[in-house]
Amino acid sequence: MNKFNLPKKIGLFLGPIVFILFKITSFEVISEKGDLVLGVAFWMVCWWITEAVAISVTALLPLLLFPLFKVMPMAEVGANYGSPIVFLFFGGFVLALALEKVNLHKRIALSIIKRTGTTPNNVILGFMIATAFMSMWISNTASTVVMLPIALSVIQLLINDEDGFTKKDQNFALSVMLGIAFSANAGGIATVIGTPPNSVLIGLLENEYNIEISFLNWMILGLPFSIILITIIYLVMVKWLFPNTGLQFKASENIIKEELEKLGKITSREKHVLVIFAVTVSLWIFRSLINSMLPNLGLSDTMISIFGALALFTIPFNLKKGEFILVWKDTQSLAWGILILFGGGLALAKGMSSSGIVDVVATSIANSNISILLMASLLIFLMLFMTELMSNVALVAVLAPVVAGIAIGLDIPVLYLLIPVTMASSCAFMLPMATPPNAIVFASGFIRVSQMARVGVILNLISVILLIIVFKFIVPLIF
Repeated sequence: MNKFNLPKKIGLFLGPIVFILFKITSFEVISEKGDLVLGVAFWMVCWWITEAVAISVTALLPLLLFPLFKVMPMAEVGANYGSPIVFLFFGGFVLALALEKVNLHKRIALSIIKRTGTTPNNVILGFMIATAFMSMWISNTASTVVMLPIALSVIQLLINDEDGFTKKDQNFALSVMLGIAFSANAGGIATVIGTPPNSVLIGLLENEYNIEISFLNWMILGLPFSIILITIIYLVMVKWLFPNTGLQFKASENIIKEELEKLGKITSREKHVLVIFAVTVSLWIFRSLINSMLPNLGLSDTMISIFGALALFTIPFNLKKGEFILVWKDTQSLAWGILILFGGGLALAKGMSSSGIVDVVATSIANSNISILLMASLLIFLMLFMTELMSNVALVAVLAPVVAGIAIGLDIPVLYLLIPVTMASSCAFMLPMATPPNAIVFASGFIRVSQMARVGVILNLISVILLIIVFKFIVPLIF
């Protein structure tokens, strides 16, 4: 089958054609500059939705088109690709790279599963907690890839036992697989670096509105939300949709034990990474306290992130041999494309703001009589179900500036609306193509699309309700 299918071919040409129409038409929608930005936005959305080209390549369009058509000078556009938020995430990527290189992420995951117990429901819970914890610090794709083979080993025990692969066994397999994918998605919400949409939002707030959300402040909101969401996911699956009551197996304990034994004793490399990781996270959490005690220091989350990254490259764990945890060659596997995607999103947001699009949206909303709660609910619902079909980070990059304009029009602080709408982009549970974790566990063969959709639609609707509660009560309380 040709992977470059008809929708991709249509998208490849439709994007630039619509942009040209925006450029040459005499009818003004907003203004000459505003229409150009709308054209660029449509072109980017078209390529992002159809994936006609790589989403990171699409993110480079503002760097060419904005200076070329005098929307913004090159220096101003380029500054977005070097935003402090881009480097905050770069440092986070480097930390994740080190955790994966020394296999510390696997040791942590196995240790968590070992401690939750060996009854079927406890095993499911253990896999979910371990996956969610890893997704707070490394990519949700990497955390899913680590957990999948361990989960498959446990499921294999049920397939090979004397009664075969029974209905209860199938329910267990479904719960483990879906639990891993959904926990990977939900776990990333807990921290600034856990999932790219969080960083796109924080970059927009800093660049456009001079609003800073610290690592700790985000965690105060994001971590409890993740815990509640993961608890609901667990209960919906094991207590309602896929119960495995009466299922017994003890051999899973041996698999976890064997996997830990394969890793051996904790090495000096792992200890080195663990110390740097712990110091970096502690600095993120206690940054405000440190700055209040040492006001001249002016620590930022990005500075701490770069400190963590530099430490892994420059502090040797073996001084005699001059051995470091990371060498520059290791960064070949870094997600550089995501960093470009951040820059493109921030550049598009800047273009929307400077060309007056955000002001037009704000004025239109201010002149309407729509209820604030209804508008927030609609935006959360729209973001959550749209993210089933396109990249969540691309979606946030396009919609966040518009949502900010709506918040201004409704006369509420922009972050009140932007935070729950952004969090909604990480709550995609219905379709295999919605997120990499969904696709990875679907490929295991233990899940049908109809089964994922059945659980997913329930969890999506629950997530909408939770996020409306976050909008109405929690965000105003914290911020």
